[in-house]
Amino acid sequence: MGNGEVLLRVENLKKYFPLRAGVFKKVVGWIRAVDGVSFEVFSGETLGIVGESGCGKSTLGMTILRLLEPTEGRIFFAGQDITKLPPAKLRPIRKDMQMIFQDPFSSLNPRMTVQAILEEGLRVHRVVPRDTMRKEVEMLLERVGLSRDYVRRFPHEFSGGQRQRISIARAIALRPRLVIADEALSSLDVSVRAQVLDLLQELKKEYSLTYLFISHDLAVVRQISHRILVMYLGKVVELAPKEAFFARPLHPYSVALISAVPIPDPDVRKVRIILSGDVPSPLQPPPGCRFHTRCPRAQEICAMVEPSLLEVEPGHFVACHFPGCLTLEEAS
Repeated sequence: MGNGEVLLRVENLKKYFPLRAGVFKKVVGWIRAVDGVSFEVFSGETLGIVGESGCGKSTLGMTILRLLEPTEGRIFFAGQDITKLPPAKLRPIRKDMQMIFQDPFSSLNPRMTVQAILEEGLRVHRVVPRDTMRKEVEMLLERVGLSRDYVRRFPHEFSGGQRQRISIARAIALRPRLVIADEALSSLDVSVRAQVLDLLQELKKEYSLTYLFISHDLAVVRQISHRILVMYLGKVVELAPKEAFFARPLHPYSVALISAVPIPDPDVRKVRIILSGDVPSPLQPPPGCRFHTRCPRAQEICAMVEPSLLEVEPGHFVACHFPGCLTLEEAS
């Protein structure tokens, strides 16, 4: 995994979006996209963040990078509190924190050539001398599996997989310490997905990167991650080493997610746990445990008292009043 050094620490992080209505756009409520999230990421590890669409994964990633300003809480990067740093002081730190966005088409400026896209960060942060930028861009393209002859092309001239490789090249151009990959593979064809995943793993070793890998695909997360963090409706419900998580998940929501992962063996029978109802609105989350409205093992206390995220086994944290109440055996 990592080397024991905490590279990123998030404490009680919250991101609320105002809901406005009426002629005067008065605030009538708050959408609690991220609601009190705390965790650490060790240098050199890959932390996989999973959960259903709308659980707050992407908002969490963008808030950590200060692309969205946090409502409350603190963000520490390499021991420094960056939560309220002004733009001038945050700029040199941004060099060490990069993001690969979900949609490579919308995240690349369609009016800029590949050369201009990749040179932009190098120029702003003065990573390499101006007269060697073209050579650096060509080396970046070759490193992500593209021809150096592509430098004068525009994003619309590439396939989805090639555009994502350009996004990856942009992310590693500044030699960052932390890369947040936000559903970086979800928009790609299955045949391309494996190639890009292999590329991410190669770059991690080559550049000693630390990944926050956000995805809804547990099979991919299992392949690349060291630890797994599960989010539900803006909250962390489980955090565990990969082996422990897939062998014995302790939160009912985690069990349901793992039961949905297909097994490529026709002789293995598996019954999926189907959760009843939809994910509640982050505008009015249910009281107590936010999962209790869909949990097949919910009891009275679950609707009244919100469970804390506690370490129930070494390195295995879960926010549940009855951890282990639903098992994978019940889904087989």
